[in-house]
Amino acid sequence: MGRHATRRTLLLALIAGAAACGEPAAAQTPPTDAEARALAGLHAAAWRGDLARIRTLLQSGADADARDAQGRTPLHLATHARQRAAVRLLLQKGAQPGLLDAERYDAVTIAAVADDTGTLADLLAGGARADLVTSRYDGTALIAAAHLGHDGVVRQLIAAGAPLDHVNNLHWTAAIEAVVLGDGGPRHQHTLAALVEAGADLRLADRQGRTPLQLAQARGYTGMVALLSAPRRP
Repeated sequence: MGRHATRRTLLLALIAGAAACGEPAAAQTPPTDAEARALAGLHAAAWRGDLARIRTLLQSGADADARDAQGRTPLHLATHARQRAAVRLLLQKGAQPGLLDAERYDAVTIAAVADDTGTLADLLAGGARADLVTSRYDGTALIAAAHLGHDGVVRQLIAAGAPLDHVNNLHWTAAIEAVVLGDGGPRHQHTLAALVEAGADLRLADRQGRTPLQLAQARGYTGMVALLSAPRRP
C-alpha cells in the first residue's frame, strides 16, 4: 500500500470511529487514488512535490490558486500530501494560504487534523493564519486539533494566535471538544492542559449549560477533572 493510500486508510478509520460515537466526522479528505491519477498541471505537481514542474508552470502563467473539482488549490493538495518543500515554494510564489476548499477547510486546518506539525510550521511561517473560521461547524483549526488530541499542534496554534475561546455552531469551544470528543487519555489531557495554561475561559458552557469540568466529571475523566479543578495561576 502506498504512502498516500495508507494515510487515507487511517483517515477513513478515524471518520468511521467518530461517526460510531455520534461525533462530527472529520471532513478533510485527500484525493482518492482515482482523483490523484486524474490530477493535472499544477495540482498534480503539488501532489507529487515536483518542484521543478511547479516552477515551470508558474513561470508559464499557471494560477497558483487554481481550483480542482473539489475546490482544492495546489497548496491544499501539497498539504494533504505532506509535500513540505512544495508548500514552501507555493507560498513563496504567492499562493494564498487562507483559501477554503469546497468543504470549507484551509491548509492550516488540513495540517492540524493530520497532526502534521512540520507542514503546519511551514504554513504559519509562510503567512498562514491560525484564526480562520473553517468547516461546516464554523470552527477553527484549534478546535479540530483539540477534538483529536493533537497536543503538539494545539501548542503551535496557540503560539500563532489561535482564538482560545471561539465557539462553533455546536456551541463547543476547543476545551469542551477536548473533553466531549476525547478519550480522557494522555494526549487529550495534554491538549486540555495547553488550553488551560494559555488562559482558555473554562466558564464557557455547552448548550445544556455544562462546563468542561462538569463534562469531564460526567465522563469519569479523573485526570481532566484534576486539571480543571486546580487553582488557576494569576
